[in-house]
Amino acid sequence: MAEKTVSPTSGSAQPARSREATRAEDRYVAPAVDIYETPEELVLVADLPGVGKDDLEVRVEEDVLTIRATPKHAVPGEVVWREFELPQFFRQFELSEVIDQEKISADFKHGVLTLHLPKAEKAKPRKIEVKVS
Repeated sequence: MAEKTVSPTSGSAQPARSREATRAEDRYVAPAVDIYETPEELVLVADLPGVGKDDLEVRVEEDVLTIRATPKHAVPGEVVWREFELPQFFRQFELSEVIDQEKISADFKHGVLTLHLPKAEKAKPRKIEVKVS
């Protein structure tokens, strides 16, 4: 699995140059991820603080895994003054034929997304029996 470096919209992943730039609506941040490998699967863990289940989208299309999420402020009440905006999360990974895309599953708990990417049967390690004649 390799990271695909495509921005969600052209020019939107540019770093903020001024204070006013932090209020741009199309500002994205790549969420931090850890990827683990077992003999059976790859496990991707992504931190998505402030994101609710309804504001999270995970999709696979044309061998590209896309994670897109929109965090929200958790403080109740009406905003009187706000200088801090939460950027949207966006990250893509290109999947190889090693991953069985039909069996990918996801869990989301306490702002942590865990994706299970099972390996295709042909990619799993196997023991070859040696016959003695």
